[in-house]
This record gives sequence, structure tokens and C-alpha cells, in this order.
Amino acid sequence: MQTAINALTAASAAFPNLAGAASSPGLSSSGGPSAAPAPFSDLMTDAIGQVNQLEDQAHATGSGLMTGSGVAVHQAMIATQKASMAFELALSVRNKAVQAYQQVIGMQF
Repeated sequence: MQTAINALTAASAAFPNLAGAASSPGLSSSGGPSAAPAPFSDLMTDAIGQVNQLEDQAHATGSGLMTGSGVAVHQAMIATQKASMAFELALSVRNKAVQAYQQVIGMQF
């Protein structure tokens, strides 16, 4: 259970746009009605775009480090780790979604 909580905490930190999806649908933070919540596909598209941006930043800092264009080693390592963790999180979410889909398909009515 603690692992799941840690994963959700990491997900909300890695993907700030997903933090709003955890609140109750149809209610804003002030308690009043709000616009319809964003579809899951839009949230996943945004999250994948963020992962892509982090990978691009990691590639740019790695290239800058190799060419000696003023990028510090710690900056390159941090960017690489951010990209790696974001990719692993996206892969975990995809695996859970596929697993849930397979369970629904396997249900007998």
C-alpha cells in the first residue's frame, strides 16, 4: 500500500497537470461546479509530451557536456535522471492501463 502511495506522490510531482485530475470531478477547489474534467486521453497526451520534453532536455545537456559548451556534469546527470524517472512512470501507467483493459475484457457477464 505504501508503494502505491509513493507512486502516486511521484506521479503528481512528475506531472503537475495530473494533480487536478485527482480532485473530485465536477467540483472546483472552491466547491462550486466547474467545467467537465479533462478526458484521460488528453491527460496521457500531455504527460507523454512532458516526458518527451524531459528527454529532449537530457539529450541537449548530454550533448552540451560532451562538446564542452558550459554544461556542468551535475546538470546533465539531473536531467538524465528526470527523463529516466518520467519514462519509467509513463511505462508503469501504460502497463497498469493495459492490465486493467485485459481484466475488463476477461470479465464474464
